[in-house]
Amino acid sequence: MKHIFLFFLISFFTTVLGAHNGSLRGSVLDANTRSPLAGALVTLENANRQTYTDNLGFYQFADLAAGSYMVRVNYLGYDIDAQEVTVRDSETSGIAHYLVRGAVELQTVEIAAAPNVQSQVVSALDIHLRPVNTSQDVLRMVPGLFIAQHAGGGKAEQIFLRGFDIDHGTDIAISTDGIPVNMVSHAHGQGYADLHYLIPETVERVNFGKGPYYAPYGNFATAGYVGFQTKNALDRNMVKFQTGMFDTYRALGMFKLIDRQQGNRTHNAYVATDYFFSNNYFDSPQAYNRFSFMGKYNGTVNENTYLTAMVQSFTSSWDASGQIPDRAVDSGQIGFFGAIDDTEGGNTNRTNVSLQLGTQLPDGGLLRNQFYLSHYEFELFSNFTFFLEDPVNGDQIKQKEKRNLYGYNSSYNRKDDWAGLDWETEIGLQVRADETQNSELSRTKGRQTTLERLALGDINEANIGVYLNETVYVTPWLMLNGGLRFDQFYNKYVNKLNPELYDRQIASANIVSPKLNAYFTVNDRLQLFVNSGYGFHSNDTRVVVPQNGKEILPKALGFEGGFAWKPVPRVVLTTSVWHLNLEQEFVYVGDAAVVEAGGETRRNGVDFSARAQLFDWLYADLDVNYTNPRALDVPENEDNIPLAPLWTSIGGLSFNTKAGLNGSLRYRYLGDRPANEDNSVVATGYFLMDALVNYTRPKFEVGLSIENLLDQRWKEAQFDTESRLFDEAEPSSEIHFTPGTPFNLRAHVAFFF
Repeated sequence: MKHIFLFFLISFFTTVLGAHNGSLRGSVLDANTRSPLAGALVTLENANRQTYTDNLGFYQFADLAAGSYMVRVNYLGYDIDAQEVTVRDSETSGIAHYLVRGAVELQTVEIAAAPNVQSQVVSALDIHLRPVNTSQDVLRMVPGLFIAQHAGGGKAEQIFLRGFDIDHGTDIAISTDGIPVNMVSHAHGQGYADLHYLIPETVERVNFGKGPYYAPYGNFATAGYVGFQTKNALDRNMVKFQTGMFDTYRALGMFKLIDRQQGNRTHNAYVATDYFFSNNYFDSPQAYNRFSFMGKYNGTVNENTYLTAMVQSFTSSWDASGQIPDRAVDSGQIGFFGAIDDTEGGNTNRTNVSLQLGTQLPDGGLLRNQFYLSHYEFELFSNFTFFLEDPVNGDQIKQKEKRNLYGYNSSYNRKDDWAGLDWETEIGLQVRADETQNSELSRTKGRQTTLERLALGDINEANIGVYLNETVYVTPWLMLNGGLRFDQFYNKYVNKLNPELYDRQIASANIVSPKLNAYFTVNDRLQLFVNSGYGFHSNDTRVVVPQNGKEILPKALGFEGGFAWKPVPRVVLTTSVWHLNLEQEFVYVGDAAVVEAGGETRRNGVDFSARAQLFDWLYADLDVNYTNPRALDVPENEDNIPLAPLWTSIGGLSFNTKAGLNGSLRYRYLGDRPANEDNSVVATGYFLMDALVNYTRPKFEVGLSIENLLDQRWKEAQFDTESRLFDEAEPSSEIHFTPGTPFNLRAHVAFFF
């Protein structure tokens, strides 16, 4: 590994260009908003060379012989732009491409030698074709990712991916515009990722990758990562109103503040506001209130520098019915949508501020710097066991914290021609510091009375990560990508349960995560890939400091192989076979203030995705995923991983006609899965269908959406829990569940101006 790292360093600091050859630099922008288009495929047709635009919309070809070249730019959802440019010896030629929005044409998608082709092909299609109404919908853009809500609408969703019950984010790294969503050492659970502040209509792109193969992504990126990029500019103003069953209302506004273009210089600013209320379908009204705000500015400081400033804020409060036991429903004590303790619920708020500066340097490199900070507050009341621990007052608990999060991201990218090969180098630095005040777990009654504090303290946690990501185009058909990442963690916990004793505990640890990937482009319709790499997820500060830093950073090792294939012009298929091992890890269980050893685990699986354009106006998509998750070093008949998904599938039909009719008919399938280690208790699966239809014109849109079109009775979240009801002498262990939504009709109207 040392030799590989030295080789990467030599390639970065050594640049050997042709003595007389020229080069070409270009930019790709939206013709309407003049916003940069990242990830556009640029082809130098008569030189058999391809590249992708960076985050600022720039691209570069070096070491070009003098002459005329045809440059073609493809970007899904835009018309193709082709221009001829002349390159002269020892000079750099410039060109600008302004792409015009057009129809989504699957035949324009090219299978090219680019890292993570699955994300670029699949997510690029879905963000244009799938209707998105909620922040949960954008998470579902990741093939094979399922979510479940089990404590009212305001709590972060439970996430399932690649045979993981990820809880609320322990094994998936989620970010928005470079700001991490996951909260380390959270009061409720490690990696808690509440995405409800994201207004779905502001999302421009969804980037994702499965597995621990990507050097820019560190903590939590074991099952994968998801990165949301919001719009830099609006092409029009919008006001939207929605209403539906179960006292559901939503109002959205998106308004331009600045829309100024002077030559190649642009200045754009907009605000978006979103208010949502619902009592939901439970017998006990949820009174879920949420208000979100976002403001964003994007502009050019000069022709090579972009400045982006953003503020996001949201606040929410809700009541919840919580999880209910099968026996209470079967006996008729409560209905399927009833509650044992309807005093559950909570409130939370978060504010993000971000400042980004991106500069195209004279040497062709791209330098990016981002500073961000978040202020976050959280309070949650739950009762999972009812009267098991306290037969008089009940087992309600309160989890509460106040947090400040500070961060800095920096990266330098450049492309070189060295030893006759094309190299792409990225070096990055990421710094994150979390400070919590009075992270608390207490036993309460009726939300108002604190009976006993089980945990109370302040957490300080810092993570410094540096990485090198090197890509070399060995031949026109072979690309190698290697990465090396180093992370250092510092953890401190001040226990406040004993006010007479200052109890401070400190620990630190570091980890090195190498990656190696290969991409084989057989032709313009078929690409094979092999991925490998180490990753990790950190454990809670309250766990690691008493153990002097042991098990802070258990490793994950993954391997994967597969292909992206375009058998006919309007069909794209991707398939992969993968393997992932996790070392022993300790998990802080926020519901009980105890530590559980998770043990070593192994997961093997197969992912399949298909995207097809059946007609000019009709599209189909299908994702099928199978995983075999197993715990190691345990008896064979007790090696099931509770609640880990085995079979999942998502698919549907989407249509978009020139007459303005558009929408979709979609399904979700989650198979039965073990709810405990010996599979004696089973979490029942489900098959659901959703539908949406809109009529869209230049000035307005009206639409209807239906969740659970067939009105299936299903269990959204399920746990094998031991509990005791008020009138029971002995506890029972069985499935406790949160009921899923019944038939749910909503209508909306939107105005554009």
